[in-house]
Amino acid sequence: MRVTTRDPMTGNDVADRDTAPFVIEGSGKNALKIHFESEQSRREFLKIQPRRPEACSLDLYKGFEDDETILWD
Repeated sequence: MRVTTRDPMTGNDVADRDTAPFVIEGSGKNALKIHFESEQSRREFLKIQPRRPEACSLDLYKGFEDDETILWD
């Protein structure tokens, strides 16, 4: 597991990792434990909706499947 002690919401280092709120993203050796300065900061982080770039990119091409003006290299 990877661990970060920098609060992503405030940009400040978290001094006391033993009592700091945290979130674990992912699982296994690629999991990321993110520490926060406060519970409020953790809640704000959890409100952020993740974006899936692959889904957004595919939506751009809907309706153009048969368009002959798109040239692929």
